[in-house]
Amino acid sequence: MDDARLAQAVEMVQEKMNGQDAFGSTVRFDFDDGSAVLVDGNQSPPKATPDAETDADCTITASEDTFQEMIAGDLDPTAAFMTGKIKIDGDMGAAMAIARAFG
Repeated sequence: MDDARLAQAVEMVQEKMNGQDAFGSTVRFDFDDGSAVLVDGNQSPPKATPDAETDADCTITASEDTFQEMIAGDLDPTAAFMTGKIKIDGDMGAAMAIARAFG
């Protein structure tokens, strides 16, 4: 994902996080090309940043297209997981907190 698209992804995630309460963990969205968005849910509202280096409590791996569909509300995160479009590693509670925010 080029820098402009990554910045747009961070902005879209931050829009979803605005107004949300802290959920007590970190979640990283990893994309096919090695880029990533980190959500720090230890603060209120949670903060999204471009970050592929920081370890997170939960890592969600998805293609850019799948991520865009979830952000747009066109793909339910639970359905994406159940159909194998995303992989989740780590704290499932954190993944569910992100899914609720995307809802």
